Amino acid sequence: MNDEKIIKVENVSFAYHSHNVINNVSAHINKGEFVCIVGENGGGKSTLVKCIVGLNKNYKGNITVIGRVAYLSQLTEVQNNFPATIEEIVLSGTIANRPRSIFYNKEDKRICREALEKLALYDMRKKCFRELSGGQKQRVLIARAMCSTAKIIVLDEPTNGLDPTIAAQVYEALHTLNKENGITIVMVSHDIHRALENADRVIQITKGEIVFNDVPSKFDHRGCGK
Repeated sequence: MNDEKIIKVENVSFAYHSHNVINNVSAHINKGEFVCIVGENGGGKSTLVKCIVGLNKNYKGNITVIGRVAYLSQLTEVQNNFPATIEEIVLSGTIANRPRSIFYNKEDKRICREALEKLALYDMRKKCFRELSGGQKQRVLIARAMCSTAKIIVLDEPTNGLDPTIAAQVYEALHTLNKENGITIVMVSHDIHRALENADRVIQITKGEIVFNDVPSKFDHRGCGK
């Protein structure tokens, strides 16, 4: 495992309306890791990743991120009903590589096709996004993130509301990106069982504090580190 720290969180605290959600948290993510952040609802998981990707700006402490980050939030109603094809959405991810141009070139299309093939979406690339299942939509958004040449993908509950079979497909897609493409994955998950099966490391947050940060084999299934 590469020990290059590409995300460093140092003594970070964040409050909503004077209520502390994250309390003096410190952690790091190594290049090439697959890290799952787990914990109870309202415990601070999503708040922490929003600080990392820059959506929550008024935090105390220091956060350093080395490399381009693609952030996948939970699907909204607008996203669910977006009237575009799979191919159009995935191809739009390449815009991040050349923000001064709105036109796609041959290299963009090659990158798009590679991402579609990698996530088994190529044969259905002309289908409309809003007609897809929840798992298919997540795979499309992951493919789009791939096209942005991001070195880090941060996901907030990408399997929330999906049945177990579809959730397994999403994890499989992320595992492929991590192990075959070397993309660092940071994923908030409510599904501790799948996190333990797939992650290189698990970070558990309870009441705004990290109570476990280690390999899955050392995790106590009752909810505490051992």
